[in-house]
Amino acid sequence: MSDKTYVMLKPDAVASGHIGKIISRFERVGLHIERLELATVSLEEAQANYAEHEGKPFYEGLIRYITSGPVVKMVLSGNNAIATARKLMGPTDPASAPPGTIRGDFGLEMDANVIHGSDSAKAAAREIALFFS
Repeated sequence: MSDKTYVMLKPDAVASGHIGKIISRFERVGLHIERLELATVSLEEAQANYAEHEGKPFYEGLIRYITSGPVVKMVLSGNNAIATARKLMGPTDPASAPPGTIRGDFGLEMDANVIHGSDSAKAAAREIALFFS
């Protein structure tokens, strides 16, 4: 099944110069880049995207981090794009992400874990609309 997903290379991935290495992993498995933009996440976008976490202890740090520098925003499409992208990314915590996954190879800590990807078709549609309005 062909579908779309939203993926964001976070500020630590951009600052570390891993953009090309990460994007090539998606292309190698047959996912197609439909949209790509280097940008800084606005405070409003960050608050809208992470609204379900508002009030949690990590919320303010998350907002500061995601707005701290440029990110790469992408819409990827292909067969089982969401599941494929999430498998390539690996577990959220880089400490438990196996080598060969994006977080396992490039992530250093839970709070700055290199990449975000939609976890469902509903989330992908919401995130694509938010970040590519």
